Amino acid sequence: MKVLLIGSGGREHALAWKLAQSPLLETLFAAPGNPGIADCATLVALDIDDHAAVAAFCKENGVTFVVVGPEAPLVAGMADVLRAAGIDVFGPSAAAAQLEGSKGFTKDLCAKYDIPTGAYQRFTDAAAAKAYVEREGAPIVIKADGLAAGKGVTVAMTLDEALAAVDDCFDGAFGAAGAEVVVEAFLDGEEASFFCLCDGANALPLASAQDHKRVGDGDTGPNTGGMGAYSPAPVMTPDMVARTMKEIIEPTIRGMAADGHAFQGVLFAGLMITAKGPELIEYNVRFGDPECQVLMMRLESDLLPILHAAATGRLDTVSATWRDAAALTVVMASKGYPGAYEKNTPIRALPADDAASKVFHAGTALKDGQLVATGGRVLNVTAVAPTVAEAQKAAYQALDRVEWDNGFCRRDIGWRAVAREKA
Repeated sequence: MKVLLIGSGGREHALAWKLAQSPLLETLFAAPGNPGIADCATLVALDIDDHAAVAAFCKENGVTFVVVGPEAPLVAGMADVLRAAGIDVFGPSAAAAQLEGSKGFTKDLCAKYDIPTGAYQRFTDAAAAKAYVEREGAPIVIKADGLAAGKGVTVAMTLDEALAAVDDCFDGAFGAAGAEVVVEAFLDGEEASFFCLCDGANALPLASAQDHKRVGDGDTGPNTGGMGAYSPAPVMTPDMVARTMKEIIEPTIRGMAADGHAFQGVLFAGLMITAKGPELIEYNVRFGDPECQVLMMRLESDLLPILHAAATGRLDTVSATWRDAAALTVVMASKGYPGAYEKNTPIRALPADDAASKVFHAGTALKDGQLVATGGRVLNVTAVAPTVAEAQKAAYQALDRVEWDNGFCRRDIGWRAVAREKA
């Protein structure tokens, strides 16, 4: 197969690395890609916002399958254009991608189909939102309705913080994403990320992971796109996985199909495991970043036929097998992230990949032959080992060999699982 991968981040590097191992693969293209992806795919300078140009490239180059990594092209309808051109695509239609493109859409779906989630209200007016916040009190969660690159959510522990978050949304801090705001109940428990492939009717559960959203050690500071992750998440026991499938995933798939926008692609359920069981925080319609990196390190099966089966309604004919080992990834970010940060800072050296560890590129570029950091989240230093504690140790040992003066990271990724292992 000739395959085109869309995207340029750490998630896409992990997908490219795994897809490149498939014996079914003839050629892997990536647009726009990054220097890490260039090691396992042919980079093409496509404008991924021009969906017709992407379809034309596929036709001209014999590409029969497109894997869309990030959410924005899916919400904008890339999958619809490609399917209309007769090209198989891994990723949902624009209508189905509303599960991530609109927080309110997802909350309404949950209400309609009795999917467990926090109580909520939707607002297009700051005064009404603030009145509701003052009535409900803190802690409370404020979300920009649309896509905000992982930054449109405030878990407000005080009333002042909640009211300021409402103002941020309506004052344009998140652009058009904040034109509508969802205010929802604070859920108390342990977070987990659960991944499931869908073909419109069938579901194939994948592995679980746990992300670390806060920028600082001990889960302090502002939310980010994710500072590290590990897999599997111990909180996702076999019973909790079964309940998640029955109570959250399967009603979602049935509901989306019944409402006329069957979901094909990967469902990434952000869960809170509360005293009542699994409750949905949010859906994403793409692999998590950095969760994808640890999933790909643990997946034993060939990724390509599994993704193609999801894209073509044949998910009931495939299965996925996983390494018993744990995987852990640490994000190296530019100093200042998630606020303002300097770009194009030089990365002088990276550790060599080996059987136990790998560096995935997230926000890098080559400038005059020099590897530089171009993003907020820049490198994902990833390791696999028999236990989370051993994977953590290996990841930090590799990370300490990175020579990049402007980089920083959390030093406690995996702390919950490590504490469990020691208990």
